[in-house]
Amino acid sequence: MGNTESVVVQKRLARFRPEERPVIEGVFDKLHGGVGGAAGSSGKTPAGKVLTLEMLQSSMGSLAPESMVRRVHQCLCSINPENAAAPRASVKTSPPAAPGAGREQLVIFLADTLRGTAEERAPLVMAMSQRAAGVTTVTCEQVAEFLQDLISAAVQILVHRGRLQGWQPERMGDCSLGVKLLAEQLCSELKPSDQGVCDVPCLEDWIFRVSQVSLYLEMLVAEGLNVSLSGRPAPTLLPPCRETPWKDLRCLLDLPTLMFLAPQLPDSYSAPWRLVFSTRLHGESFTRMVSGLMKRGPTLLLLKDTKGHIFGGFASHAWEVKPQFQGDSRCFLFTVFPTLRVYTATGYNQHFMYLNQNQQTMPNGLGMGGQHGYFGLWLDSDFGRGHSRARPKCTTYGSPQLSREEDFTLDSMEVWAVGKPPEPEEGEEADGKKSVLDADPEAQALMEMTGKTLHSQGLREPEED
Repeated sequence: MGNTESVVVQKRLARFRPEERPVIEGVFDKLHGGVGGAAGSSGKTPAGKVLTLEMLQSSMGSLAPESMVRRVHQCLCSINPENAAAPRASVKTSPPAAPGAGREQLVIFLADTLRGTAEERAPLVMAMSQRAAGVTTVTCEQVAEFLQDLISAAVQILVHRGRLQGWQPERMGDCSLGVKLLAEQLCSELKPSDQGVCDVPCLEDWIFRVSQVSLYLEMLVAEGLNVSLSGRPAPTLLPPCRETPWKDLRCLLDLPTLMFLAPQLPDSYSAPWRLVFSTRLHGESFTRMVSGLMKRGPTLLLLKDTKGHIFGGFASHAWEVKPQFQGDSRCFLFTVFPTLRVYTATGYNQHFMYLNQNQQTMPNGLGMGGQHGYFGLWLDSDFGRGHSRARPKCTTYGSPQLSREEDFTLDSMEVWAVGKPPEPEEGEEADGKKSVLDADPEAQALMEMTGKTLHSQGLREPEED
């Protein structure tokens, strides 16, 4: 059996660059506390020397839930090096879980998680999802439980490694709820059999389509087992956050939701996220919200209704106040609670974004998708009320009703600028500041009512219509 193991191990090691191979081969001894250096060169495990659950726990325990560490150990012990050359076969003939894993099993596990294909990763996910060794199918519920552990580990790594990019989880939403919602969202992409179970080909198809599974798994293995490979920077998972007054904020986002929403934005929008409006900070004012939206570039809107539903939309363009639709097909609507989903443009029409104020003949408010009176997402200019009339679906985005009730009352709202701000127009300061009278028309009206003269008004160039 030794020759078979050696061939399998050498093929797996060939996926790594020459300078990376000693790192992979050295993980086993490192987990053993650096004992038995001679075995590292032979590629064979001395009798009785195995990787125990306690050893894994000491390495991964601070970065992953205990249940996730157990899953990794269970997976390691189920790998059969004799069948590792045929990944699907290794699942059908997996031996019962052993008290520990050998060097060959660890090398195969590292190679398949860090440099493997969807076909090679699927049996590993099967082994980490199942409750009993040797079974050939798992339920969607079991996959969801595995995902919750995996996502929790990814979040713990971000926190413990200081990769929060300026976000402050203690001032954000419930992370444990976000983990469940993200796991459910990823599971919704599974295509189980008519009996509701998933076999290895089903998991392979899913892993191929849903990149987050491999991303989180690579992160867990690389960080948890301290595998540092040259030229592979650690994934950030979170966009940078800047200029946010966390002290006074209770953010509607949580880390897992942010991990899901950020990759949905077009690739060109990788600028730091900046909070430009929040009802908690700025009050319930439509005019103040509009001033926060204007000339900010792409934005992400988050709303929470009084029934607890959280939803919103991504605007690909800077908002303009005008009685016409604007934006393009990169816009989308989404829900955060009770389910995490994104709804992209259908191509049926181009009613992507709408923002109007102080008009007598056209609707005044902010809308995305659908049509006047029947928006996928609508916030009235009186700010307290809105609707999501999408029966059966919004024509523009294919989204269902986002709010709990068709006509909703707003509880809170946030607007995040998520792209590069537009260049300042001629006559504006470089930082985008403008007169308080432009930023707040209510202040201008109040000054006029009290008889104040607007001395600077006549000194400006007339605005183009």
